[in-house]
Amino acid sequence: MAEAAFMASETLWQEIRGEAQRAAAADPVFGKALAGAVLVHDDFTAALADLIGRRLGGSAAERERFTAVSRDAFRGQPDLVQAAGRDLRAVVLRDPAVAGLLPPLLHFKGYVALQAWRVSHWLWHHDQRDAALLLQNEASNVLQVSIHPAASLGSSVYLDHATGIVIGANVVIGDEVTILQNVSIGRSSQLPARSPRVGRGVFIGSGATIFGDISVGDFAKIGAGTVVTGDVPAGCTAIGNPARLTNCPKPASAA
Repeated sequence: MAEAAFMASETLWQEIRGEAQRAAAADPVFGKALAGAVLVHDDFTAALADLIGRRLGGSAAERERFTAVSRDAFRGQPDLVQAAGRDLRAVVLRDPAVAGLLPPLLHFKGYVALQAWRVSHWLWHHDQRDAALLLQNEASNVLQVSIHPAASLGSSVYLDHATGIVIGANVVIGDEVTILQNVSIGRSSQLPARSPRVGRGVFIGSGATIFGDISVGDFAKIGAGTVVTGDVPAGCTAIGNPARLTNCPKPASAA
């Protein structure tokens, strides 16, 4: 398993380098920026840590600090790098406007915000909570994406456009989930465990709100502007405020 994961990461890195080399050859001016972001690094781990540092750090010292803590997290838990690779491929798979790996890696703030969250989550669970919250705060300030370090997200997650996304503590989000801009997911009480649980393959449209001790089943769809405060069964579509269910694979009660 570890060898397969390494090979997948190495294959991804070679694809990214190939795209960067072709882009640099086609545009020498832009190529200088590519060299600093991609081609100077030995592997995907180093490039990803540097990306987080450059996007979140407002000064040279801050950039180095965020890069170093990201590198420590990736080395401490290599699964984070594997998840980052799956996240990147998910963007290419689900966004018809994206033709390669390089643009979302370098330019999609939802992607870097998600990887910064992965680092903050690692810090949170390694008794470095102040550092975890600092990372969350900087991602919120700079990228307009706020994901609490105590949330739990799977892999192959795609934050599309990403501005205004808020995911609270103890929210659980499964693999292959797509979340558009201005989405809020969090608890509706003072009990942190009572937070939404979002299943695999769920699509959450722009401006949607999901609150409370509820479950959104696998492959459900949440329409734009929908307010969900009750369970959404697997495969159903929830629309409106308050949410109502449609297109369910079997009869279901209102959300």
